[in-house]
Amino acid sequence: MAAANIIPFELPLPVILPTIEGNVDYRDFRDQLLCIDRLLIQSGLESQMIQTDLQRWLARQKRVSAKAQQNHQRHARRALRCNIARILIHEDYRGFAARLADSPLLQFFCAVSEVDRVVVPSKSTLQRYFVWWPEAEVRPLVHQLLLQGSQVPEQLGLAEPLDLESAFLDSTCLCANIHYPVDWVLLRDATRTLMGAVRLIRDQGLKHRMEEPETFLSRINKLCIKMTHVWRRRDQAESRRLRKQTLRQMDRLVGTVRHHAQRYRKLLDEHWARTDWTRPQAEQVLGRMDQVLEQLPQARQQARQRILQGQPVPNEDKLLSLYEADVQVIVRKKAGAEVEFGNTLFLAENLQGVIIDWELFPESAPADATLLPRSVARMQQAYEPGPRALAGDRGFDSELNRFGLKEEKIFNAVCPRSPRLLRQRNRSWKFQRLQRRRAQTEGRIAILKNVFLGGRMRCKGFAHRELTVTWTILVHNLWVLARLPQAEPAQAKLLAA
Repeated sequence: MAAANIIPFELPLPVILPTIEGNVDYRDFRDQLLCIDRLLIQSGLESQMIQTDLQRWLARQKRVSAKAQQNHQRHARRALRCNIARILIHEDYRGFAARLADSPLLQFFCAVSEVDRVVVPSKSTLQRYFVWWPEAEVRPLVHQLLLQGSQVPEQLGLAEPLDLESAFLDSTCLCANIHYPVDWVLLRDATRTLMGAVRLIRDQGLKHRMEEPETFLSRINKLCIKMTHVWRRRDQAESRRLRKQTLRQMDRLVGTVRHHAQRYRKLLDEHWARTDWTRPQAEQVLGRMDQVLEQLPQARQQARQRILQGQPVPNEDKLLSLYEADVQVIVRKKAGAEVEFGNTLFLAENLQGVIIDWELFPESAPADATLLPRSVARMQQAYEPGPRALAGDRGFDSELNRFGLKEEKIFNAVCPRSPRLLRQRNRSWKFQRLQRRRAQTEGRIAILKNVFLGGRMRCKGFAHRELTVTWTILVHNLWVLARLPQAEPAQAKLLAA
């Protein structure tokens, strides 16, 4: 497919930023945004992303006027900058829309400020902006930015080139935004979702004979409170008997709820025209009910197996959430996080702290030792010829990896499992230096997870979580590049000479 040509369009005339005195934090943030603005322009990243989107957009159109293309390009530029600014200040869509309406600095960076008016994107528009590019298009642009910083750092205004020859590996768990997956709590979640949907349908005038939905919600809440108190009994035999009794009551109640929900789902599907909803709005409610109704038999069987029969359920067969399908049980055995629920994230950073490789796993991730050759292959493809030194904890060590790194002529700074081999490797000053630097990767993971991602990912669905991770890594790398020592402008060098 031929590359699409960007039609030049007139940028809005921005207002002059006010001079703020006495607040060093604001000045630092302003300098960061201005530096990222310069990086987007000088690196060509902004133009490349607009062109990538334009090529995909034109392929779906039959005839496009120049004015329509210019308008689409304007929105693509705004989408890129809004995504970067929102992730950088750690805001959700609604909060960022309010901040953008109130901040001249953010309006300037996001290209929404004009002399006579300011048109701020709404919450829904910001959400559409976030999915403007698929993950497969954002990832290679991150690689392109880092490769440019390594080969031609002067184009990015960096005083020194990026080091892509050393990589420090680690893996972590990105926790999903779910509660602790207790079996009987899943039954409560199903009751709340189904009765909430039934209440919406009844409000539209479609009714079958049944008790009010609030009655079922009250009953399930009382049973949940009863189950909580039963667990605290000191007499284990009596506690076990009461748990089984309470679960049987919950199971019968959920069966009744399921029966009512199926009748109301059929009623809405056949007579949606009698409501005030459009068909797409009715499909939203139907989809919400179908998601729970399809998983409810498994949730009931899982609760019966674990509580009534006392048999464990294998991790690969466990239902952890009714709303998040691609969530795994990750046993890490760390202080405060012995077991976590989410997705495994693999990261590799360089000496300057930019993230040069990453992978998020929808299924249970393989062992760390298996992740190392996959990462080396990706980095060799993205940053030819690839890394010349690798460092990681002992989880990445294996005899096969030691042989593979030796064959690729990559310095092996992975901590070996064998104490004898560790004492032997510690005689190398380069191994010691890279192992000391590897400790900082834990801090890099904490910055990415707790600062940029906010601890728990609120995205629904693995595809959305993967896109969020890639966007976050792009913003994180721009943030790091803006903090690196900058090269002096040519004019300043001439004046100094």
